[in-house]
Amino acid sequence: MTIDHPIFLQSLRYIRRRLHCTELDGLETQVLERLIHSSGDFSIQNDLKFSPNACLLGVSALQAGAPILTDTFMAAAAVTPMASKTLKTAVHCMLDWAPSKDEKGSTRTALGLEKAWNDLSKKTSRHQSPLVLFGSAPKALELLLDLISEGKNKPSLIIGMPVGFISVLESKKRLSKTDLPQIRIDGHRGGAAMASATVNALLRASL
Repeated sequence: MTIDHPIFLQSLRYIRRRLHCTELDGLETQVLERLIHSSGDFSIQNDLKFSPNACLLGVSALQAGAPILTDTFMAAAAVTPMASKTLKTAVHCMLDWAPSKDEKGSTRTALGLEKAWNDLSKKTSRHQSPLVLFGSAPKALELLLDLISEGKNKPSLIIGMPVGFISVLESKKRLSKTDLPQIRIDGHRGGAAMASATVNALLRASL
């Protein structure tokens, strides 16, 4: 099946000629290549972190039927075409469960995440627990970590790439101290494009 445009393939060849990253395995390299392609920035590799076997666990979960849960509609829109072309994976956004307004001490995305997690956990097995993408919502990431610490289901993989300045470094640091399967971009960089590029690389590798 051909799922990539010729210009994308040409771009990958350009990246590979200039990329020297021998410490990464094959799947991790594919993620890095996709992130460089999406950002135009080779230095992204300095902040890209993988927990052991994170990519393999993500691919295995996708192949087992795990859905994808994003923190923005933008990320969901970026992931859905690749999901449709590959495994027909269900893609959800936390905001579909969110109230119309923020509540004191929380955000719409965090509130949506809590409801989504309770709902999806009832519909999926341990081997099909969602892959969760964070490109814009550090508070929602921290809430997910709270829910897990309280005994809620663990995700198959967390893509922790919230962008910005408020609570971003704190949420990534907290994630880094867990043993949860994760792919992170440390520092202030991240965003919907980075998070969706990561899961799109895993979807492509799942065929």
